[in-house]
Amino acid sequence: MTWDTLWTNCHAATMVPSSAFGAIDDAAIAVRDWRIAWIGPRAELEDTLEDAGAHEVVDLEGRWVTPGLIDCHTHLVYGGDRAAEFEMRLEGADYEAIVRAGGGIVSSVRATRAASFEQLCASAERRARELLAEGVTVLEIKSGYGLDEATEARMLTVARHLGETLPATVRTTCLAANALPPEYAERPDDYIDLVCERILPQVAEAGLADAVDAFCERIAFDTAQTERVFRTAHALGLPVKLHAEQLSDQGGTQLAARYDALSMDHVEYVSAEGVAAMAAAGSVAVLLPGAFYTLRETQVPPIAAFREHGVPMVVATDANPGTSPARSLLLMLNMACTQFRLTPEEALAGVTREAARALDLADDYGTLETGKRADLVAWDIDQPAELAYWIGMPRPARILRHGQPPCNQWTGQ
Repeated sequence: MTWDTLWTNCHAATMVPSSAFGAIDDAAIAVRDWRIAWIGPRAELEDTLEDAGAHEVVDLEGRWVTPGLIDCHTHLVYGGDRAAEFEMRLEGADYEAIVRAGGGIVSSVRATRAASFEQLCASAERRARELLAEGVTVLEIKSGYGLDEATEARMLTVARHLGETLPATVRTTCLAANALPPEYAERPDDYIDLVCERILPQVAEAGLADAVDAFCERIAFDTAQTERVFRTAHALGLPVKLHAEQLSDQGGTQLAARYDALSMDHVEYVSAEGVAAMAAAGSVAVLLPGAFYTLRETQVPPIAAFREHGVPMVVATDANPGTSPARSLLLMLNMACTQFRLTPEEALAGVTREAARALDLADDYGTLETGKRADLVAWDIDQPAELAYWIGMPRPARILRHGQPPCNQWTGQ
């Protein structure tokens, strides 16, 4: 056996669903050509170590190793901020009232349209690097603050640029059906015409999107309008996902299930029928505790029903300027456990194995298995549950992305 790098004297939380955290005690992980060439108990590898010819052997001094973390729902590209809305909420205004008063997404649309490509790149890169420093190696970035042809394309181009310049895999999602822009006030069907006839075809032709999302809610688009977006996406060969049942049950999950959606996100108000439809379609539930916390919601997602029906549960930041100004995926692990009562293992699976499914990347990411991409994170912890236990900590000791460190220094001690 030959390899480029050997990580040894570690414990591996492989996240393969075979035992608790898929743990391998006293493990070794061999990396070759960006992928995991071998993983298992170190004792099974010792006979071959002397002749292996590894370029680098890294003694991890008993640290735990997990797959690279995956944040599968973010809105990192935007202009401005919405700090004023925070104060409005403290004074009693709810999300719907803020939106109907001209705040919410529309205020971000104004700032994003006014921002240049360079400005959007600079601000989004700062936010992304904060996530990467926590061990995130795969990111999803949505558009949705442009709501016109030029700005939606600019946002997605920024996201693609980040994927080319940062040490992370970036998946892009076109969320043009996120809200009704001011120039289409009272004309939602006309705006959906624009999305379906111009924005999505142009984005697809330019190769700017890996998926299409929509917001199906009382303050956004109804199921008929959302279905038009999904039909267009499927005709263009793009998978779909949905912001569903965040503030009310609109039946969006059943609709998305008919289109084999990769994920339904938020889902606090999803019905029993919706959960069953998700299970039948093989869709995952993306839980967003940052938004739940910021909006001071009280309707908890139906965790027991998801477990009963075998619906995989994902945890993500929903990083955005208005309803989830969160820049820590590790904090979301803790919040998913404390707010939604996930177990630490479920939470960690939600930012590794199940998050990879939400992005249709499970063949390459999300678990530590031979043949998968060598996205590895080493942690100074005594057990994997600590990643959910500590509030926003600890930081990684070492990170590999595709078998290569983002830098040549340890990121922590």
